[in-house]
Amino acid sequence: MTNAILVTGGAGYIGSHAAKALARAGYEPVSYDNLSRGHREAVRWGPLVDGDLADRALLVATLRRYKIVAVMHFAAFAYVGESVREPELYFRNNVANSLVLLEAMGEVGVGEIVFSSTCATYGLPETMPIAEDTPQRPVNPYGESKLMIERMLHWLGGARGLRYAALRYFNAAGADPEGEIGEGHEPETHLIPLVLLAALRRIEAVDIFGTDYPTPDGTAIRDYIHVHDLAAAHVLALDRLRQGGASLALNLGTGRGYSVREVIEMAERVTGRSIARREAARRPGDPPVLVANASRARAVLGWTPMVSGLDDILATAWAWHARSNAPRSA
Repeated sequence: MTNAILVTGGAGYIGSHAAKALARAGYEPVSYDNLSRGHREAVRWGPLVDGDLADRALLVATLRRYKIVAVMHFAAFAYVGESVREPELYFRNNVANSLVLLEAMGEVGVGEIVFSSTCATYGLPETMPIAEDTPQRPVNPYGESKLMIERMLHWLGGARGLRYAALRYFNAAGADPEGEIGEGHEPETHLIPLVLLAALRRIEAVDIFGTDYPTPDGTAIRDYIHVHDLAAAHVLALDRLRQGGASLALNLGTGRGYSVREVIEMAERVTGRSIARREAARRPGDPPVLVANASRARAVLGWTPMVSGLDDILATAWAWHARSNAPRSA
């Protein structure tokens, strides 16, 4: 029996961190990525197959060649604004291509998958913190596409015996504590990298979208979870499936929210630099507060975030961003 795990999107931000965690846990990660938004240099813990999820023949050949026993599925487009402008792109790439992957798995007989889902499936929740039984009502095509994949997993579980873990992230952030990989998107839209780029004077200022939210300082509040802790949760979820555990959906967050202003102020303390900011109008569809109730992940997986304090997140991200030659991971 092999221990090879197919990591779709393994050249991306979270996928590359998961590949490192898999290798540390004794698995062989096989990254599958078309490199449209990932980075070849981020694949450092196992082979890379340069391929598209739409290519069923290559997927089947890869699953067979490496004797894959389970899949971690990260490959997806993840820009909310882009999804609103180009919904067809998101339904084709995220949903249709995920179906191709699931069909290829069925053909080869791979029956376990850990899926990278998102808190965007909840839309604009009425209560906080958000538990897994909160109604899922996405407000953009990105969140809708992830929910559609969750529904596919559910129905394939009943019809084909597929077992899955759908992990709903809150705000992934930070960089590998050992400095080997980090976060870099093109274009960059995530708050923490933008704040640090402003600290490095690589951009003029960081934009604060909305200062009139019903929050203590008027800016939106989010639950930030370190990518290292996310990767650890994926390995624990995989272990559970490999040991015969039933399918499930879990939130991954800390249960503690920080406002945009709090993130900027903490970044100034961590970096020792002033950070220019601009106030701008709210973005459509941005909830005032998104904070996780992640107690189920703790109970079911025995998972506890270890480096997800905001200061730890910013310190690891700052160390990586400050290296001008740091290898990118989208």
